[in-house]
Amino acid sequence: METTNLLLPSTQRAAKANEWKQDVEEAVIITEQPAKRSPFIEANTTEVTLDHLKNDCIIPTFAKDNEVCISHQSFIESVYEAARDFYHGETICTPEIRTSHIVRGRIPEAINKRVDQLLESDKTMYYERMIFNIEIPSISRNVNGNRLNLCITGCKSYARDNLSGKMTAQKFNIAVGFLNLACTNQCLSTDGYKEEIKATSSRGLYQFTLDLFGQYNVAKHIHLMQSLGDTMLSEKQFCQILGRMRLYNYLPQHQQRMLPRLLITDSQINNVAKQYIHDENFTGTNSELSMWMFYNLITGANKNSYLDSFLGRSVNATEISVGMTEALNHRDEAYSWFIE
Repeated sequence: METTNLLLPSTQRAAKANEWKQDVEEAVIITEQPAKRSPFIEANTTEVTLDHLKNDCIIPTFAKDNEVCISHQSFIESVYEAARDFYHGETICTPEIRTSHIVRGRIPEAINKRVDQLLESDKTMYYERMIFNIEIPSISRNVNGNRLNLCITGCKSYARDNLSGKMTAQKFNIAVGFLNLACTNQCLSTDGYKEEIKATSSRGLYQFTLDLFGQYNVAKHIHLMQSLGDTMLSEKQFCQILGRMRLYNYLPQHQQRMLPRLLITDSQINNVAKQYIHDENFTGTNSELSMWMFYNLITGANKNSYLDSFLGRSVNATEISVGMTEALNHRDEAYSWFIE
């Protein structure tokens, strides 16, 4: 695979965090593009490039003081720079970027033109929501017969910010975990996920990302995923769990609060049932499947989540699978309601 320079450095790659420059567009990005495959998220998203975000999209501002927001491209470059510095010497792929909820506008000179008269130069646009995935294939593990590559994911939705007021901290989601190459399913753990990062600058995002990398325990996460393959689930138990998961969403709030959280939707639970029969990688065999396969059926169904809920549900898929494994082995009864 070829290595491509996207951005030219103005300082040496060995520059550390204390030499950080505010202008992240001078950062270095050295990439390797993996072979084309199914996207890591599918629902209501469109693949775009970093160049498209930089050259074709405007950047929103805070309405009352016209201060510029942290752009999607600045977010991506800040996280990429942190990954390059933390995982120094590793192969880091081109970000895979997907967007949704396009916001269209037009320049003042085109305010009175009919739609069919608009030129491309008359139009403006940006994406309200964006998610990206940065793969590091030189850090990989084989887990239960599947190759997993380290990956870093970031998500941004301007809908979560108060753009109608003055400049304030913006909200971001960042995660580090593994990508299952057999199905491009995302495998995340709680210590590799920041549900809400608040930042006012690209430098702040860079530091928050470094902190996340520092707290993420790769060995613990790998061991956790490997342990899922040691527990088998009968078809009867599988059906029992799916039935309880369907029931959970209709329980009164006070009963739900007594149980572990479940973020998987009814349509996704239906998809888990469908793929139990049809999935080429994780279908049930001889009327049973491992909890590793069950986990991947859930993470596969999660690929149909909207991008702003994708990472939270990815972490919840891990919580569910590990919790039910513990309950099946009578080590922890927190998830026993789902299997009894």
